[in-house]
Amino acid sequence: MSAGPTRRRLLAGLTAATVAAPALARAAPRVVVVGGGFGGVAAARALARGGITVTLIEPATAYATCPSSNAVIAGLRPLSSITFGYDGVRRAGVTVIHDTVTAIDPAARRVRLADGGSLAYDRLVVSTGIGLRFDAIPGYDEAAAATIPHAWKAGAQTALLARQIEAMDDGGLVALTVPALPYRCPPGPYERASLIAHLLKTRKPRSKVIVLDAKDSFSKQPLFQAAWTALYPDHLEWVPLAQGGAVEAVDAAARTLRTGAGVFRPAVINVIPPQTAPALCLAAGLTNASRWCPVDPVTFESTLQPGIHVIGDAAIAGAMPKSAFAAYSQAQVCARGVTDLLEGRTPPDPRLINVCYSLAAPDYGFSIAGVYQPEWDRLVTVPGSDGLSPDDAPPEVRAREAKLGRSWYDGMTRQLFG
Repeated sequence: MSAGPTRRRLLAGLTAATVAAPALARAAPRVVVVGGGFGGVAAARALARGGITVTLIEPATAYATCPSSNAVIAGLRPLSSITFGYDGVRRAGVTVIHDTVTAIDPAARRVRLADGGSLAYDRLVVSTGIGLRFDAIPGYDEAAAATIPHAWKAGAQTALLARQIEAMDDGGLVALTVPALPYRCPPGPYERASLIAHLLKTRKPRSKVIVLDAKDSFSKQPLFQAAWTALYPDHLEWVPLAQGGAVEAVDAAARTLRTGAGVFRPAVINVIPPQTAPALCLAAGLTNASRWCPVDPVTFESTLQPGIHVIGDAAIAGAMPKSAFAAYSQAQVCARGVTDLLEGRTPPDPRLINVCYSLAAPDYGFSIAGVYQPEWDRLVTVPGSDGLSPDDAPPEVRAREAKLGRSWYDGMTRQLFG
């Protein structure tokens, strides 16, 4: 059932009495946002527009986006085209500090920085993305990632994987391993496999990409598989869990993968490991047994640590996937919720939107969309709101969706970082 008046009155009474009142006692409420990706920048800018004093903390001076990074790997665009600085964020009225948050003290409402300093906050927004579980696959750790990239955080790893594929001899095998859910961007590995197959088909036609999957089904599966049949019958193979696709061990020195389907010795290996909320969230007591962060679906305030809001990939957001657009949408709702709480108002129940575009080739795209609303302690899909590109769309529709995906990316990054 939907969150109703009883729940709203309960939240209003508890929150206004225990959280908002101390914040309102200060002349200028301070909000600190940790993480300068889609969610963090969107939240910081929305808060600044609302007149809130906001500080964004992000270690990197330039941010490489995960969206469109698969196009970089496939040689369709340069890394520089998906890399953005923070001058535009500063111009929007946000104080940007390039440092690393080493600890959060929920009791003192303070974050500690790598440079030895600290910042107090009235409300904290955490948008730190994912942590990679380097303990999950025997033989695959941070040292192994230096030669066998995951490329699931864009930047240097993206460039490394692109270089390895570029240097591979024609006739080589590229292996891509996919973890079980949940992980960042559910359709992302399959877009990556598709675009790598496009590169191989056009530039290394005797080569092939194999997808070794820890699942038997995946997001947009009928659309991807139809594209693979039409475009890459000789260049892409998918091995699901039922056929032994889950990777069991990695030998970085020998450059081999052990799976239930056998041992593979590819020319290029891309291991996407299982994921978790970042170590900062675990240390701050923001995660439950799932290693992700439970939140109130109305404000994204942690259900474990009052005064701290978690958005984006690290949050448990019910039916809402871990995607860049989802993080952006959550940021808008969170910023409104934080502002309402600081000003003693009861935040209204929100509606959130997610749209995700995928490419199977430069001129072959499709999408999935959904609208979400709170249902007690989680987000659920609004009945009838979810939509998927049609299975039988003609080539001109696929080309149009590919163009729409690029337009979405250009508009979103311009809005956030411009």
